[in-house]
Amino acid sequence: MTATPLEHRIKALIRLDGPMSVFDYMGLCLADPEHGYYMAREPFGRDGDFVTAPEVSQMFGEVIGAFLVDAWERLGRPAPFQLVEFGPGRGTLMADLLRVAKRQPAFVAAARLGLVETSPRLRAKQAATLAGGPLAPSWYASAEEIPPGPLLAVANEFFDALPIRQFVRDHGQWRERRVGLDADGRLAFGLGPAALADAGLPPRLGTADDGAVVEVSPVGVTVMTGLARRIAATGGLLLAIDYGYSGPAFGDTFQAVRSHTSVDVLQRPGEADLTAHVDFTALAIAAARAGAAVHGPVEQGDFLLALGLAERAGRLGADKDEATRAELVAQVERLVGASEMGSLFKAIAVSRAGLALPGFPPARTFPEAPRP
Repeated sequence: MTATPLEHRIKALIRLDGPMSVFDYMGLCLADPEHGYYMAREPFGRDGDFVTAPEVSQMFGEVIGAFLVDAWERLGRPAPFQLVEFGPGRGTLMADLLRVAKRQPAFVAAARLGLVETSPRLRAKQAATLAGGPLAPSWYASAEEIPPGPLLAVANEFFDALPIRQFVRDHGQWRERRVGLDADGRLAFGLGPAALADAGLPPRLGTADDGAVVEVSPVGVTVMTGLARRIAATGGLLLAIDYGYSGPAFGDTFQAVRSHTSVDVLQRPGEADLTAHVDFTALAIAAARAGAAVHGPVEQGDFLLALGLAERAGRLGADKDEATRAELVAQVERLVGASEMGSLFKAIAVSRAGLALPGFPPARTFPEAPRP
C-alpha cells in the first residue's frame, strides 16, 4: 500500500532526528498544516469517521444550551461575556445551543460568540452552519486569543484529541514510548531513556508490572490551568464533556478510528482520527491548583438526564408518528445508555467557588492541589 504524504514526512523526520515521542507523532497526524487529519479530512457524521453527541441528536446541544443559560443566570447575568466553544466540529453543537439560548434575549444580547478552531476547512463549515443564526462568530487559534471578561465555555470531545505522552514500565523504570522505524522501514513503537523527574508522570503511581502504560496530557493540563485561572479571576464557567476515566490509572488508550472502525495508530498517518481517553482527575487537579472550583466529573448519562433530556424527547415526540418517537428513544439511549455513551463519557465543570450547578453534586476539593 502506498504511504501517505504525511507518512513520508514522518519517516524523513525520524531518519534525520531519530525516533519521536507519541506526543509529537500524534500532534503531526492531527494538526500538520498540510496533511494533518483535521486539516484535510471530513471527520464528523455518518459519512465521516466518527459520530459525536451533537451529531447523534439535536437534543444534546439543546440541553447544553439550557444549562449554559441557567449558569449565566446563576452567575449574575454578566454582560458582556464570551460564549466560546473549543473544538466546534461542524458547528452543530453551537447551532443547537443557540436555538435554545435565543429564547432568553438578554443572554444573546450579552454574548460574544467565539470558536477555538485551527483548521481553515472546519472554520468554513462552522461559518456555513451558523450563518443566519443569532450571533456571528469570531475564530481563535487558542484560548489565549479570547478577549478578556467573563467566560462561558463548552468543550465537547476536545481534550481527547490533544496529544499525549506515553510511558512504559521497563525493568523497574518508566521509559517514554517513541515512534521509530523497524528493520523494514515501517513505523514501529520503541522506548526511549528512563523518564526524568519532571516528565509529568502522576504522583503515587505505586508498583507496576513491566509493560504497564501510563499516559499524561501536558497540553490538556496547560489548557485547563489557563482557563481555570481566568475563570477564578474574572468569572464564568467551563463545561467539558469527553470520554475518559478518573486517574491515575494504567492502560494504553491511544487509538485510531477511520470510517467508524478501529485501525492501527501507526497506519496511514493523517487519514485516521487519533485520540486518547481523558484523565479527568488530572484536569480537576489542574483546575483546583489554578484556584477554581471543580464540579464532577459525573457520567454523561446521569448529567443529561438530570438536565431533562428524557423530558425534551417526550416533548419533541408528543405529536409525531411512531417511527419518529422510536428514533427519539434510540437517540436518548445512545446518549445516556451505559453500554453506549452514557458511562464512558463524563462531564466536568469549572467555576468560581460558591456556584451550584444542575446535574452536578457540590463542588469538590482536592487536598493535593492547594490553591495559589
